[in-house]
Amino acid sequence: MQMPQPRGPLTEELFGALRSGSDDFYPVLAVGASEGEDTALALWVLHELHYRGIEGVPDALEWDPQLIRLRGVLERDLESRLRERWTPPGDLRFVEDFFDWLAEQDGASVAGHVHRDADREQVLELLRVRSLYHLKESDPTAWVVPRLGVRAKAALMELQYDEYGGGDPNRLHHHLWARGLAACGLDPSYSYVDEAPLEVLEQNNAMSLFGLHRRLRGAALGHLAAFEATSSLPSRRMAQGLQRLGFPAEIIDYYTEHVEADAVHEQLAVRTICGGLLAEEPELEADVWFGAFTCLDLEDRFARAMLERWDAADEARKDEVA
Repeated sequence: MQMPQPRGPLTEELFGALRSGSDDFYPVLAVGASEGEDTALALWVLHELHYRGIEGVPDALEWDPQLIRLRGVLERDLESRLRERWTPPGDLRFVEDFFDWLAEQDGASVAGHVHRDADREQVLELLRVRSLYHLKESDPTAWVVPRLGVRAKAALMELQYDEYGGGDPNRLHHHLWARGLAACGLDPSYSYVDEAPLEVLEQNNAMSLFGLHRRLRGAALGHLAAFEATSSLPSRRMAQGLQRLGFPAEIIDYYTEHVEADAVHEQLAVRTICGGLLAEEPELEADVWFGAFTCLDLEDRFARAMLERWDAADEARKDEVA
């Protein structure tokens, strides 16, 4: 992918250093953590060095100690802010109580808006900014596999096998997404990073944070469980909304693929994957809850930001007409 546009002093310094070919990143470290989108984008780019890399940035910089130091500072800041938003669920047990707890959560819904009210331009914007996640899909969770015991590892690989197309590259989920983007006339690559708001960057950063750190394996699997348990119905609503607006079959196929798959995956993720983890490592119970909460919290923040943005644009159009 191409280097995105900087959004503040930290990304200005970091991106310039990465492009220069220099191995001296102390000037970047001197800038320190900034705020908001600047920090989130810097961390997203540093994480991307562990995935598919960035054009013009040497692969050797993936493990540059200065960049790892900077990544650590930004990750600690992100984790601290995520934990500040979380309240432990008291005496609840994850496997036994998760679905009752989930039923009490009431976040905003982008899928509901697409189902009933969204126009074509809003959906295209949504597809562009969501591409940062959907072009990776389960890649962040794949980091967790070698860190698990037998039961949780086998169950996670069962789920991942589905996510990666069951051995068929044409059914691999992030490839289905790329095909859907292309059918909509959009670029099926990381071309829309510059459009991604803070909420999208932090969703992706949280998944990479959980996946890349062994100590957060519980949070990674809790996040997975919450995602799988809350994606089947929204996928159905998205598919119906896309049909309503006349979108191509390829992008609708992406969502219909997830309607049945995620309905099965939610039980697998909660009872077998997280259940297997907690049977072997019960001390990770709080981290599993933290990951699940973070998944729902970040999705709610994203949904509210997009809905407010679209409401504001609608009001502006009404004012222009008036």
